[in-house]
Amino acid sequence: MTESTLAPITLPPYDWTTIAADLDREGWARLPRILHPVDCALIADLYDQQGPFRSHVHMARHGFGQGEYRYFAYPLPDPVQALRAALYGWLAPIANRWHERMDRTSRFPEDHAAFLGRCHAAGQRRPTPLLLQYGPNDYNCLHQDLYGEQVFPLQVAVLLSRPARDFTGGEFVLTEQRPRMQSRPIVVPLEQGDGVVFAVNQRPQRGTRGDYRVVMRHGVSKVHSGKRHTLGIIFHDAA
Repeated sequence: MTESTLAPITLPPYDWTTIAADLDREGWARLPRILHPVDCALIADLYDQQGPFRSHVHMARHGFGQGEYRYFAYPLPDPVQALRAALYGWLAPIANRWHERMDRTSRFPEDHAAFLGRCHAAGQRRPTPLLLQYGPNDYNCLHQDLYGEQVFPLQVAVLLSRPARDFTGGEFVLTEQRPRMQSRPIVVPLEQGDGVVFAVNQRPQRGTRGDYRVVMRHGVSKVHSGKRHTLGIIFHDAA
């Protein structure tokens, strides 16, 4: 399969009011069937090609876990570019509301290209969407995808493989750290083609005395068998 065989991608008609409420309450929300299984397979097949990517990272070399991933180069493959731009348009109002609730002064433009212009002006010019590949015993340590001073507070991961058929284990996990409390673990159930939108770093949480900040991290538990591919869509670029 080649990049040229990839079909155009459009978002399903999600209820974004419900998604926003889920994000406010939990810090994450499912995006069911954001990709068709055929598109999942085609995008996963890109992993073994050299042309679409700018770098190849082996997690164990950096203490990130076990497994590997590749960052896409510009220009992004059409489906990845389309998803990134379309999702940003729906998520920017949520991001702006979160920043207001957390007393942060920065706000995000409606158009993703305008936000990328801000990233590039700050020296963050390297694209961050990526493909991740895990095999048996691979895992991804809890982390945050922060690449510079310009940070969009939400990101999306899309599972490209079939649980229990292509791989076992390998659950997408989140942790939530509230002030003066122990971390809360979260396992997000995903099927092939499902996405999850989640907080990159901090999110607002309503308390009895107003909003406070909750710190979140994400990762992947150990894969027991098979091969697991994930598409990651990060909206800010890297320095």
